Amino acid sequence: MCSLISASAILFVFAGIIFVVCCVFDGVFFLSLKSESGRMPFSRPICFYKATKMKVFRYVSDLGDLSKALSEASEIKADRFRYQSLGKNKTVLLIFFNNSLRTRLSTQKAAMNLGLNVIVLDVNQGAWKLETQRGVVMDGDKSEHLLEAIPVMAQYCDMIGVRTFARFESREADYTEEILNQFIKYSGRPVFSMESATVHPLQAFADLITIEQYKRKPRPKVVLTWAPHPKALPQAVPNSFAQWMQAADVDLVITHPHGYELDPFFVAGADVEYNQLKALEGADFVYAKNWSCPGVTNPADYGKVLNKDMGWTIDAAHMAVTDDAFFMHCLPVRRNMIVTDEVIEAPTSLVIPEAANREISATVVLKRMLEDL
Repeated sequence: MCSLISASAILFVFAGIIFVVCCVFDGVFFLSLKSESGRMPFSRPICFYKATKMKVFRYVSDLGDLSKALSEASEIKADRFRYQSLGKNKTVLLIFFNNSLRTRLSTQKAAMNLGLNVIVLDVNQGAWKLETQRGVVMDGDKSEHLLEAIPVMAQYCDMIGVRTFARFESREADYTEEILNQFIKYSGRPVFSMESATVHPLQAFADLITIEQYKRKPRPKVVLTWAPHPKALPQAVPNSFAQWMQAADVDLVITHPHGYELDPFFVAGADVEYNQLKALEGADFVYAKNWSCPGVTNPADYGKVLNKDMGWTIDAAHMAVTDDAFFMHCLPVRRNMIVTDEVIEAPTSLVIPEAANREISATVVLKRMLEDL
């Protein structure tokens, strides 16, 4: 009898060890989520499976296996309403701190494809002005604090999409994603980025879907090139594009003037070429985008426009050194600064199919979040 009990105990301990090991290697985490008010938004611990569960969407790693995600995108593209029952009696809240055209329309359409109710909030037009910093004496024009607004908004929805641009007031504030992370921390809801200070994952996913759709060879050469712009723009699009392309089956080359080096978190290991024409040689896809100084080599220059050299504008001469490359841009685009009329209007311009695929990328992401509710 004692031997039987001992054997059972040993088996029990062994099973426990196996479970812990599986948790570590499969990325299972038990979180005790607690709001600022002390209320537990969930009645039991939440188990996150890194490979399949998606409670936050910011980086390519959040999506898991890219080949599976691309297959899912193809499936959805063939039948956009296949999973319409998933969103029945559920609500997504889309919060915009900044202007939007493609992101707003594509994400709302994706949500409707899945049967979701959609609430859209323009923070700077249809709501109280929000304070985002703790410790501030609120004696100005901001009537509500984000720390109260977030848990209130969470009461009315099942998941939240947030769009908030870099402010260029502080590199640390932007690159720690202060606003987006407050929604992740205090809402108790799945949160996805519709472009934040440093990333635009829905755009990058759509870009990858487009490349997969139009590529002429198994492993195409993709060139991300900086181009001039009159205003200081965030690094969100190039950051995400670089990160996603490095995870994909493509040969990525990044080209830009000195001083525009992207953050190593997004581009570590990428091939960087400062000679634009050399970088474009033999390219299958040319992705043009402006970004302001990321402040990597000189933090004091963060958010500044250091260069307006129109020699970087993508024109016919630039495209002539490629392998009859497709042209891509996230839009909106400054014609004859980023790219000439001739190139963007050519048959090899993919800017419209690329924008159309925003609906597909958003549908895949929302579908996965719905499946994990």
